[in-house]
Amino acid sequence: MSTVTEKHYVGYGEALAYGLAAGGKSFAVTPTRSGYLSIFFRKVFEIPEGAVAFMLLISGLWDAVNDPLIGSLVDKTRTGYGKLRPWLLITPLPFAVLTVALFGGPTFMAGVKSKVAKIAYMYVSYILWELCFTFADVPFNGMTTAVSPLQADRTRVISFSTFISGIASGASQTLLLSLMDASDKGIWDVSLRTVFLVVGIVSAAFGGGLFSLAGVFTKERVVQTVRQPSVIEGFRVLARNKPLILIVVSNMLMSLGGLYEVFTTYYFAEVVQLNSLKLLIDIPGGAVGIGTYPFIPAIKRKFDNKQLMIIHFIAKAVIGIVCFFAGFRHYTNKFVAVPVLMLLNIVISIVHTVRNVISTEMIGDTIDYMELKTGERNEGVSFAVSSFFGKLTSSVSASVATAILPVIGLTYDTVNGEQVAVKGEKTDFYIWMFYVLVPQLLNFLGIIPFFWYDLTGKRLSGIREELALRREKIVARLDETEELP
Repeated sequence: MSTVTEKHYVGYGEALAYGLAAGGKSFAVTPTRSGYLSIFFRKVFEIPEGAVAFMLLISGLWDAVNDPLIGSLVDKTRTGYGKLRPWLLITPLPFAVLTVALFGGPTFMAGVKSKVAKIAYMYVSYILWELCFTFADVPFNGMTTAVSPLQADRTRVISFSTFISGIASGASQTLLLSLMDASDKGIWDVSLRTVFLVVGIVSAAFGGGLFSLAGVFTKERVVQTVRQPSVIEGFRVLARNKPLILIVVSNMLMSLGGLYEVFTTYYFAEVVQLNSLKLLIDIPGGAVGIGTYPFIPAIKRKFDNKQLMIIHFIAKAVIGIVCFFAGFRHYTNKFVAVPVLMLLNIVISIVHTVRNVISTEMIGDTIDYMELKTGERNEGVSFAVSSFFGKLTSSVSASVATAILPVIGLTYDTVNGEQVAVKGEKTDFYIWMFYVLVPQLLNFLGIIPFFWYDLTGKRLSGIREELALRREKIVARLDETEELP
């Protein structure tokens, strides 16, 4: 029997450290999700919606430049620590500093009246934050495949990371929404700009601190070639990776549903006017999502990853339609909306929990596939490109969502120094529609590329077995060389 299949390389301690690092990253990143970012720049920083929408669009285009280039830089890195780990050691500190700078903008610019100066600060702080985050995120995701040649080890690491990320994201969201409501309702006598500064500091210290565990405690075990691939070579290899291209196209189409994040935030802030109500709605979904993890191995024995992705798309579309019509005439009534949205979140949480594990596995499978074809691994470029197109489309969706707000009648006026929402007759209905129905239908488009995805079943098993034998032969040759006098 192959020694590669007998031995586990990643212990529970290392998997836990990686999971905690994922939780730290998630804790720090949650306040920058499109919906919170839109309401932060628009309502707290008091920047016009047109400028915010354009900035979100530009940030997506910026990703088109920096993500693949950073991925290629990661792939070219060669050190005694590996090619991924050095980046995980050096990025946590600047990432923490830039997080504070981003959310401290309204406080640091409190005495500035110029809209141009505020817009300039928004661009510089967010684009630098996004650049630093990419330098951290690309090698972090790549580590899921480089940490071990074994699929069982990779699944363990990915499961720990997605499980803890979900908890950390919920904690970060709870902190943000609770403080926003405490400020809005006068429970805590501070402005929203102070709330976001506090959230930025906590995210930087707690989230950045946990994220640093990835560089300290995780190791790369899948050997890279000594030769450094050029940037052009990395993209040529990528162009030959048909399974990854299909995943990337699916991510792009699926990310059109990014409207969801923006309109979720505005639904609770401006329709029911209780931000923390989202926490109540998320509780059943979060609990069910956590309870799904133990069943993932059994689910994977019944369905392959391609089938699970297709189930994910269908389930979200169906539940979106059902919940939209269930709350069609009662979206402002908390007693109706809360159970309907709980149902929506439960179904989405179940399919997302499974998807978060298998989607990362699938990218790892495409990297193994190209290693068999070319003899080289391209974790950096592969994960960068797979995430960049999704981020680009998501940024465009967030930009479009922010631009839609005044079209559906939502604007802001300054009253007694505070930004107060002004709504049209059907504004609340449109926000409900763009929150519950439209994103799930747009997300369904992501199913299309998977009709051509064939890295499954016997073909995938054959690739893994052939790679295992190839690596065993390499290790045997190295051992023979060391024994020579």
